[in-house]
Amino acid sequence: MPTPLITSFVLGDYQTNCHVVTVPDAGDGNGECWIVDCGYEPGVLLDHVSAKGLQPSRILLTHAHSDHMAGVDEAMDRCGSLPLFLHRSEEGWCSDPALNLSAFAAHSVTSREPDHWLAGGETLELLGTTWRVVHAPGHSPGCVLYIHDASSQAIVGDTLFAGSIGRFDFPTSSHEDMRHTIMTTMMDLPDDLAIFPGHGPRSLIGTERETNPFILGGF
Repeated sequence: MPTPLITSFVLGDYQTNCHVVTVPDAGDGNGECWIVDCGYEPGVLLDHVSAKGLQPSRILLTHAHSDHMAGVDEAMDRCGSLPLFLHRSEEGWCSDPALNLSAFAAHSVTSREPDHWLAGGETLELLGTTWRVVHAPGHSPGCVLYIHDASSQAIVGDTLFAGSIGRFDFPTSSHEDMRHTIMTTMMDLPDDLAIFPGHGPRSLIGTERETNPFILGGF
């Protein structure tokens, strides 16, 4: 089975991890890639795509806070119009600075709205690899995980971090949803699953199960 490679780039003042997903051993057509989240100052990520001769086929958002979507228009200006995926519960967020939280920062940010809406439960295909979309609300109502079970890898946005969890004190956050997502959805995943979070270093579900103070304490 082909194995996807997740290459992460730390973008902008919020140090947001944004990702390029490729399948190096896919054979013919292995220049296709996904961009997963595209935050502030995405030039280094887009330069990588160009330098490697990659062809993005879609942009996937884990959620629509500004540090994960501020660079979407720049990506499409450089790479061409691409299908943009987001959970349906965040419809309107990309074009509304109050909802994407940039209204409370130095500069308001908007981007074009998605044209593909997720609900959770979908499967997405990239060059012979199959990814599950899992709805994981709490940090925001439309947070999703993109999980490749065969290689034990997942892009998890601002849901779970190494040694921490995503904030749930924003106006559109939910402590109840976050607790269910962390303690049930995330803890039902296998220990050897590598997580690529929206901020900070990658980790393993098993490591977080054993050491994360929020999980151990139940928050």
